[in-house]
Amino acid sequence: MRIALVLTPPTEHHFRLAAQVGADDFVARYQSVDTFEKMQHTQTVAAGFGLKLSVVEGYLPMGEIIRGTEKRDAQIEEVKTVIQNMGRLKIPLLCYNWMQSDWTRTCFEKPERGGALTNGFDITQLAGKSLPEAERLSSAQMWENLEYFLSRVLPVAEAEGIQLAMHPDDPPLPELLGASQIMYQPESFEKLFEMFPNPANGMCFCQGSFVEMGAEMGVDIPSTIRRFGDRIRYVHFRDVRGNASRFVETFHDNGPTDMYAAMRAYKEIGFAGTMRPDHVPLMDGEEGRADGYSMLGRLFAVGYMRGLMHAVAREEEYSDYGN
Repeated sequence: MRIALVLTPPTEHHFRLAAQVGADDFVARYQSVDTFEKMQHTQTVAAGFGLKLSVVEGYLPMGEIIRGTEKRDAQIEEVKTVIQNMGRLKIPLLCYNWMQSDWTRTCFEKPERGGALTNGFDITQLAGKSLPEAERLSSAQMWENLEYFLSRVLPVAEAEGIQLAMHPDDPPLPELLGASQIMYQPESFEKLFEMFPNPANGMCFCQGSFVEMGAEMGVDIPSTIRRFGDRIRYVHFRDVRGNASRFVETFHDNGPTDMYAAMRAYKEIGFAGTMRPDHVPLMDGEEGRADGYSMLGRLFAVGYMRGLMHAVAREEEYSDYGN
């Protein structure tokens, strides 16, 4: 297992901190002006700090594709170009989502341990709000548009040796802002893999989203990790307190999930890919809103994750001490 970081922003200072705390990989955000040369430059900068650019995630041109508009084919061609550039540079994984409104929070000033601030979601705060009617698709339309997209993109990904990793809906609700969501439960991913058994078709196991599902649907994190096994190609390691309708994000060691059991489950399925600490609280001395991407909380999270990884890797050795 390899630990990766999103760096916000990707400055030399942040690259150096990532290297110093023992991160292995770097996760790049896609920009619409990206070219092969710019992606290659980013890869070279990361390598200068001992970090491997292993994931492209976020800001992909997907809006027209998800809505199935007449402009979707142009966006699909752009995604194909991204995948082809990644193939040339041997960047192995592209993470995407199928949300009409992207991830949603209603508050960015929730108190966490020691006065740190975190974000949260409360469905009641969205009462009376909705997406424009023209943008609210049915679940059937969402599945149809997803099939259209993957039937055109997966062959390119497979040819380039690139893994696609679908991120679950966040929050994982069947409907948000009046619009349907389809990747809100484990069964959604099973349907996805039945539709496209192509080996390039994988998932991003966002723990927080599955914790939110767990409170609503009885989803257990370690058993769900085992349930999907080698379809898990990428992990967002985080925790939340609450359920899909109302929750707050927590420090990685301050939520309800047995994070050691989760890490142990990843080891049991043979997961050797990239995982990154996902949203973290805003800590003392940091400015801005608690959107989950401040640096100090992620440095703490990397240390916590490395400790869990080391413990899991040596648990058999430790178990022999009592014999």
